[in-house]
Amino acid sequence: MVRGSFLGLFPPLTRREWRVFGIAATAGFFDNYDVALLSLALRQIQRGLEIADANLGAILSVVRLGHLLSLAIAPMADAVGRRRLLLYTIFGYTLFTGLSAVAPGPKSFVAAQFMARAFTGAEGVVALVILAEEVRAGVRGWMIGLLGALVASGYGLAAIAFAFIHSIPYGWRGLYTLSLLPLLLIAPLRRLLPESRRFERDHLKEVRRIRLIEPVADLFRYSRRRLAMLVGTGFLYSVSNNPGSYLFAKYLQEAHRWTPGQVSSMVFFGGAVGIIGNIFAGRLSDRFGRRTMGALFTLLGPLFTIWMYATGTNSVIPAWVLRLFFDSAAVTIINAYATELFPTSYRASAGSALTVASTLGGASGLMLEAILYGILASHWSSICWLTAFGMMAPIIIYGFFPETAGRELEATSQSIPTT
Repeated sequence: MVRGSFLGLFPPLTRREWRVFGIAATAGFFDNYDVALLSLALRQIQRGLEIADANLGAILSVVRLGHLLSLAIAPMADAVGRRRLLLYTIFGYTLFTGLSAVAPGPKSFVAAQFMARAFTGAEGVVALVILAEEVRAGVRGWMIGLLGALVASGYGLAAIAFAFIHSIPYGWRGLYTLSLLPLLLIAPLRRLLPESRRFERDHLKEVRRIRLIEPVADLFRYSRRRLAMLVGTGFLYSVSNNPGSYLFAKYLQEAHRWTPGQVSSMVFFGGAVGIIGNIFAGRLSDRFGRRTMGALFTLLGPLFTIWMYATGTNSVIPAWVLRLFFDSAAVTIINAYATELFPTSYRASAGSALTVASTLGGASGLMLEAILYGILASHWSSICWLTAFGMMAPIIIYGFFPETAGRELEATSQSIPTT
């Protein structure tokens, strides 16, 4: 068992574990920069590409659905190796983000961003799998949480860069060219990034006999029960979580009469506190168990969402910070389960299945919110009602998920029936 401070930021790691963690965090950091930039610079992008307001929602939806394509990319890590596919995905999302900077019109911009999301989603899955397979069981949740926190800080870099949008050459296009920096990482990563030991031991000898589509099919055959648990939880939690996230800035400005500057300040400073939930969740779940902590965090996130959208006072500030904190914690534990419930041969495929389920859940939540708005005539009431879907997640986690904290992956992947 690893000793250290209860909520310390960094556990004692070997040189190899630090190397794997650093590479995974660096790649994910730039992923999040790209994702955040579309939201922050949306107004400037809309003007630059002459996108009509009526088409804006459809364009954002198409870009978001690019994550679905990661289901065709990430499982390749179960066939060709984690190291190789991580390098391919870094190159892919960097290339398509760079193409976004030179897109001549809306269609080419959407196409480039759609593909960038596909590689971003796949990269996140593979990085998580490599980290889970390389770090020791006693700190696995801790390190997955820390990875999530550092990756989320890519939003902060995008926010800082956005402040200079009027002075950077070519404006928003110039901001997108900054995402080409990860290309400089490819050459050194080829030498520094090791292949997962578990992949080499359990799978490398069979790579030549495996077709790329087999991991996805085998994942379903291996255990429909645990796959249904994982994707069901991810889908339901995203249904309740996404509408509240997307409409929050609108809510503050319309319901609380906040200025854009006030919204930006709260997001910057409050968000710095909220993303610590990743580390908090990982550390506590290592100590008290994934099942208990996962159920608790997935319950508290929706409760604070209701508080946030029901209050008419400045208590909306602590409500939002706590909501972000517990949402980050919940996602950390769900992601940890995606790496722990399946054997080496299916681990990347399981992660991509969770990404697809969460993407579809988020899109479904936005659609349901629109339907409820037509009935209730209030976005805020509609969001509160949608939290009912989020309340199902803790029931599934506590009632059906096995305990995986502190156990080696070989043990957790065999802990429930393969039916």
